[in-house]
Amino acid sequence: MAPDTNTIDAFVKLGKYLTDFCDKCYSNDPEVNQELKEIIARAGHHNGWFTEDNILFSLKQWGDLLTEENIKDWLDNYSFNKDSEPKTVGIIMAGNIPLVGFHDFLSVLLSGNKVLAKLSSNDKVLLPYLSNYLIEQEPSLADKIEFVDEKLENFDAVIATGSNNTSRYFEYYFGKKPNIIRKNRNSLAVLTGKESEEELKALGEDIFRYYGLGCRNVSKIFVPKNYDFDALFNALFHYKDIINQHKYANNYDYNKAVYLMSEFKILDNGFLILKEDEALTSPISALFYSFYDDESSLREKLQEMDEQIQCVVSGAAKENEVNFGDTQKPSLSDYADGVDTMEFLLNL
Repeated sequence: MAPDTNTIDAFVKLGKYLTDFCDKCYSNDPEVNQELKEIIARAGHHNGWFTEDNILFSLKQWGDLLTEENIKDWLDNYSFNKDSEPKTVGIIMAGNIPLVGFHDFLSVLLSGNKVLAKLSSNDKVLLPYLSNYLIEQEPSLADKIEFVDEKLENFDAVIATGSNNTSRYFEYYFGKKPNIIRKNRNSLAVLTGKESEEELKALGEDIFRYYGLGCRNVSKIFVPKNYDFDALFNALFHYKDIINQHKYANNYDYNKAVYLMSEFKILDNGFLILKEDEALTSPISALFYSFYDDESSLREKLQEMDEQIQCVVSGAAKENEVNFGDTQKPSLSDYADGVDTMEFLLNL
């Protein structure tokens, strides 16, 4: 099976549709597509974390990625076997951020296989709408996309995204089939104290986008001994309005109360709590930090923790690292957990 040009064209049209829609939304153009506006509102009613701003951000990223040039550059890295039969691939999607399962959906269809998707209860609205748009552009996709509410059946392989707990359940049920099973991952930033205000402000995007719910969100920072947190707090003040989102505010109030009652030492600016903690996973509204002595030892330590880390943010942005502000802008070849989904699908 080779990449189907009609399927590629459908995704390219979807990309243009999303880009045009987002441009009109951001410019308050009255000609904006009201149907998709209503879908976004429905998704937000269904899940209070899915604000219009965050959904538009997700749609804009996909609009930017789904160009003919980007898709062909990505697919050119792979060998497609024209004679292989399409397989049915079950996708169990997470629902922590809008359209978090879209890359798997895209990969399965562009690899020439069929999607059998179980949506998260937190994100049931957006992907079916985009699927219907794709089918309007390329009717043959109707036979290649199916959404199910019950358990997955009659599939040849599975891609499942969840937590460390659900991964055990996934391995029990799906272990006998070819699979990609994803667990908890976190992202972190390495600061040197020499960052510019612009870089620290961009780091705020990595921390606060999607309220910190994504595995690509920075939940932990490593800072040198005697680091001055004032510069960081000053730069992050740009994001102070996040506290106006009631779900975020509830988490902030709760976590602050717990830390104060436990007499933990915290730094607090009214919308973000900084706490010294060895853990990589911080709760919503909190950012954990640890001190390091020298950067080379820290890099070795991070290498040992590789299986727990989704991405590392730094100003140097060494190989496999991400620049400040870019964690939520992965390319088509940035695979979750570093597992090449397309390669997996082509080898079924």
